[in-house]
Amino acid sequence: MNVLDGQWMSRVTGHQSLREALDGINPASITDSIELVDRMMRRAGVARPRIAVAALNPHAGENGLFGRDEIEMIRPTVEAAAKTGIACTGPYPADTVYVRAFAGEFDSVVAMYHDQGQIATKLRGFNRGVTVTAGLETVFTTPSHGTAFDIVGTGVAKTGALESAVRLAAQLVSIKVKEAAYAH
Repeated sequence: MNVLDGQWMSRVTGHQSLREALDGINPASITDSIELVDRMMRRAGVARPRIAVAALNPHAGENGLFGRDEIEMIRPTVEAAAKTGIACTGPYPADTVYVRAFAGEFDSVVAMYHDQGQIATKLRGFNRGVTVTAGLETVFTTPSHGTAFDIVGTGVAKTGALESAVRLAAQLVSIKVKEAAYAH
């Protein structure tokens, strides 16, 4: 997951070609992603995360004009997840859902594939974003832009994303410690 300005962004598929990602988008993978986002955000202290699910096709398929994935797969999957008590809605057009999320309408967006979410968050705050490895017992955060090996030793690196990653890790560990204390 990527965290930026209080927004938790995730995706159904990972680091793979777009052609491979399309094969990985199915009801089970969408459900798994929605459930992981909900679980991770609750662990981070968000009582009832508002999760938007992005569409796959332009304009959310335009009622079948640009594909039927939203009608036949994504919407029914989101509705089924919502019936379990998760505050999720969608699918929303990917070209506008991030504008709505960053305006405060949602706490998280689940994208269908890597760049659908990464482009939006990196444009918003390249040197502030944090990647959180969700679903692990151990808190693991890194700058969302990666290691920046290409600029090592040049003196141009900025520390914003690293500082954000350390702050978020500390916040997540603090919550985890408090939960453990209450459990005893």
